[in-house]
Amino acid sequence: MSARKRPARTDGLAHVAAALKEGPPVRLDLAGRGRLYLDRPLPFIAVHVGRRAAPAARAVTMANASYLLAANLAEAAAVVRLVGEKMRDQFGAFLVLDFGELSADRLAQDAPYLAPFQIRVSASAESAETALAAFVGGVEALSARYRAPQVTRAMLADDPGAGLARRLPEFPTLTARFAPIYRVPKSRDVYPELQGRLVAQLVDAGLRAAGKFARTRTALAPATHRALGRGVFVDAVTRADRAMDNIAGSFDFLLAVTPINAEAAWQEFSSAGHARAPVFLYRPLAIDIAARKKALFSIAFDRFEDPVLEGLYREKQQELDLQLSMLALREDTRFVEMSRALYGAVDARLERVAGDILEATVKPGRKRPPETANHRYVAQRAKAMIARYAMQFPAFSPYVEVRDDLPSGLMVSNDRLLIARTTTMARERVDALLSHEVGVHLLTYCNGSGHGLRLFRSGLAGYEGAQEGLAVLAEYLVGGMTVTRLRLIAARVVACAAMLNGADFVETYRLLTREHGFAPRMAFNIALRLHRGGGLAKDAIYLRGLLEILAHLGGGGDLEPFWLGKIAARHFSVMQELSLRGLLKPPRLVPQFLAGAGDRLDRLRAGLSPIDLVT
Repeated sequence: MSARKRPARTDGLAHVAAALKEGPPVRLDLAGRGRLYLDRPLPFIAVHVGRRAAPAARAVTMANASYLLAANLAEAAAVVRLVGEKMRDQFGAFLVLDFGELSADRLAQDAPYLAPFQIRVSASAESAETALAAFVGGVEALSARYRAPQVTRAMLADDPGAGLARRLPEFPTLTARFAPIYRVPKSRDVYPELQGRLVAQLVDAGLRAAGKFARTRTALAPATHRALGRGVFVDAVTRADRAMDNIAGSFDFLLAVTPINAEAAWQEFSSAGHARAPVFLYRPLAIDIAARKKALFSIAFDRFEDPVLEGLYREKQQELDLQLSMLALREDTRFVEMSRALYGAVDARLERVAGDILEATVKPGRKRPPETANHRYVAQRAKAMIARYAMQFPAFSPYVEVRDDLPSGLMVSNDRLLIARTTTMARERVDALLSHEVGVHLLTYCNGSGHGLRLFRSGLAGYEGAQEGLAVLAEYLVGGMTVTRLRLIAARVVACAAMLNGADFVETYRLLTREHGFAPRMAFNIALRLHRGGGLAKDAIYLRGLLEILAHLGGGGDLEPFWLGKIAARHFSVMQELSLRGLLKPPRLVPQFLAGAGDRLDRLRAGLSPIDLVT
C-alpha cells in the first residue's frame, strides 16, 4: 500500500491535532524541515530533533512507521505530546525513541585495528527499562564493518542529549546517540555502504525496543518486532518501481540470448558429422544498452524511508546491470564469465549430485515408443489449464504464443507462454511441463502483480533458482517426474561445469553422447542451451534450486511464501516481514498441483534426495 496523500505543510499545532483527529495515515510537513508521519496507530514514535546535518539519524528515524522530525526541542515536545496522548488513550502506554548523532567519532584513531564506536543511551522511566535492554541487545549484535559498538549507559540527568526526555516526563523516552562512523575523517564525504548498514541495524534495534515495550506495557502483541515496521510505502518507492520495471520490461534477456535458427543449426551440425560447432543467429537488440544503463542508475533510492525495500531494489539494479552488460557482450569471450557471476559456478557438491544421478540411472528402455504430442496439443492443454486457474481468479489470462524462432520446447516471458512450433514430446509429460510453466512461472507472475509493486512479478534478484526448483518439484507432485527428465536436469549440470571449465560446443556434445549416453538430438539441445550467447550457466540452477527446495521442505519449511511472487529462498524472511507489515497481499492463486499431493509432500518433508523422486 502506498502513502498517496501528499504532505500538507503546517506551522501550527492545530493542524497536527486536526490530522490526528482525522486519523492515520498522517503526513504533515512542519516548520523548519520538520515532518510528522504516522502510517497507522502505534504505541511508539521515533524522533529526531535538530537542524544540524545528521543524515544517518534522520534516516533511522524516517524508516519507522511512526516518526517526527522537528527543528527544536520545544516543537518536538509539543507535537509528541499531542500524538502520545492520543496513542496512550488507545494502547495504554506510549514510548518515545529519540535518535541523534554525537558530534564526533571520538574513539576513532590511527591503529593497527579498528576501534569500537560509541553509542550513548539513557531511559527516562522505569517503564522504558525493558525497551532499553532490548535496544542495547540489538545494538550489541550490530556489525558495522568490523567496528563493534561500545554502549555507554547515562543517567537521565547526566545525558546532554536527553533534552526531549526531560521535557516529556509523562512519556517513557529512550534516548540514543551514536558516533558518525559513516563519515570520512577530515572530510565532508561519507561511506555510503557503511551508512546504509548502520541505519538498517539501528532501525532494527529501535523496533526491538518498541516490540518489547508493546508486549510488556500494552495489549499489542506483534508476532515479531519487524511487524512494527512501515505498513505503507511512499510515492518515491512507486516511482522507482515503475522506472525499474520499465527498464526490465524493455528487453527479454533469455529471448535475446536464445538462437533463432536452432533447427537450421542442427542440420548444419549433423552435416558436419557433429565435428564442427554450428553458427547461431540471434535477434537484433532493440534497445540502446548505454541508455538503459544510464536510466537504471538514475533511479533514486534515497527517499525510500525503508531500508528493507531499498535493499531489494538495489539488488535488482545490480542484476539488471549485469544482464545488460551480458547483452552487450553476446558471442564475446567475456560473456561466459559474466554468466558465471549472474548464475553462479557449479560447485563440487552440485556436480557430485548430478554425477551420482547419471551414474545411478540409465536411459530407460521402452517396448514401444511413447505417444507424442505436437505444439498444437501442448497449446490446447495449456489453454485448458489457464482456464481452470481463471476460475479462481478471472483476471488470470496469460497469452499462449506459438513461435518459429525458438528451439523445441516451452518458455515463459512475463505473462506469455511461448511454445516452439517444432515442439514434440511424450504426451504423458505435457501436464507435468505445463504445471512447471503455468502452475509456477505464470502463477507467481500473476500473484506478484497483486502487491502494488511490480518488482515482485518481474522477480527479486536471484529468484530464478528457487523458481526452477519449485517448477521441477511441481513435475514430481503431479506424478510426471521421469528418469529421462531427471537425467536431463543432471546432465545440464555436468555439461555446464564442463562449459565453465572451457569445453567448447563439440566437446560438450561428445561428453553427453559418449560418456553419458544421450541421444544426438538431445545432446545437441543441451549444448545449445549452454553455449548460447557465448556460454550461459543458467541450466545449472534447475538442480541447484531443487536441492534448495528439498532441503527447505526437509527442514520443516513451508511453500506458501513462494507463491507470493518471484522470490529467492534467501528472501523468505524479508517476504514474511513484508507480509506481517501488511505490504503484501495474500496470493491470488494457489497451484492446483498441490491438491491431491499430500502424500508426496509428506514424503518430501520426511527427507528425499533428487533420485528418490523417480524411485
